[in-house]
Amino acid sequence: MLHSGVEAHRTPDEARRPVRDLPKAHLHLHFTGSMRPSTLLELADKYGVHLPEALSGGEPPQLRATDERGWFRFQRLYDIARSCLRSPEDIQRLVREAAEEDVRDGSRWLEIQVDPTSYAPRLGGLTPALEVILDAVESASRETGLGMRVVVAANRMKHPLDARTLARLAVRYRERGVIGFGLSNDERRGFARDFDRAFTIAREGGLLAAPHGGELSGPGSVRDCLDDLRAGRVGHGVRAAEDPVLLSRLAERGVTCEVCPASNVALGVYEKAEDVPLRRLWDAGVPIALGADDPLLFGSRLAAQYEIARRSHGFTDGELAELARQSVRASVMPPETLDETLTDIDRWLTEAD
Repeated sequence: MLHSGVEAHRTPDEARRPVRDLPKAHLHLHFTGSMRPSTLLELADKYGVHLPEALSGGEPPQLRATDERGWFRFQRLYDIARSCLRSPEDIQRLVREAAEEDVRDGSRWLEIQVDPTSYAPRLGGLTPALEVILDAVESASRETGLGMRVVVAANRMKHPLDARTLARLAVRYRERGVIGFGLSNDERRGFARDFDRAFTIAREGGLLAAPHGGELSGPGSVRDCLDDLRAGRVGHGVRAAEDPVLLSRLAERGVTCEVCPASNVALGVYEKAEDVPLRRLWDAGVPIALGADDPLLFGSRLAAQYEIARRSHGFTDGELAELARQSVRASVMPPETLDETLTDIDRWLTEAD
């Protein structure tokens, strides 16, 4: 059901084009969280890992991460899933299947986010782990035709010196497919400025700064991403809607917010899909790239986020096409791929007319 005031955005002929056919870029997808539930079950059986009912019951777990206990439970589930990825073959399977899912959802380009330190103990160390991941990305891209790159993300729950090490490693592998540097985990912990040196290393090395902010914490965390880390994109960023001045600043700078509607609701940031301030960001002129975040835990992938924009926020097909364009423009696609994708978005809009 459309919320009040949305009906005016829709015409009788709208909403007939399948969103899966809409070409788009996917800029907010976490590595372990991209796993298929069926794959998690198989790997857990292979390695004798006991999965809690929340991960084995066939339905997305009931989550609410707006308090410490809820966030701890979310992280615990994530860590259990991660523990089932133990070999290069497991990594290759995860990446290939994530690519297949994205292609099915109309994605032409995927920038997948990963902290390689999480996999280093089982893959021979930090550098070998990143090389295994990059090899898997290259192979999956070749097999599926999906353009793929990697955002190396530091964990804000760890020491900033660890982030600097990761930033240097990320820069070293820029020619192998690393395009950005992120900062994930609970933004309510610590300060963004503690990681400013790591982001300076990354930016000076030619990488995009793409930290998380404005999800579990308020608009101040988005300002910190801009002021302290000089973000080119912000992971989530939805809480910026609470500050009109900040919205104007994001719009003026052209900083894209990687909005993940299903994730926002699943984690309790908003009660229902209609509450996600997608329209507020849109009306303020803030560029938006819809993302699935962690489909394993939230139960929906990329195309479903566009369906939420359509059903819960009344986005017309023309507006959905512009959302797709914004995702493409915010990516690091090669110019020829970008131009081709934008042309195909226009074709999606006109072919059914």
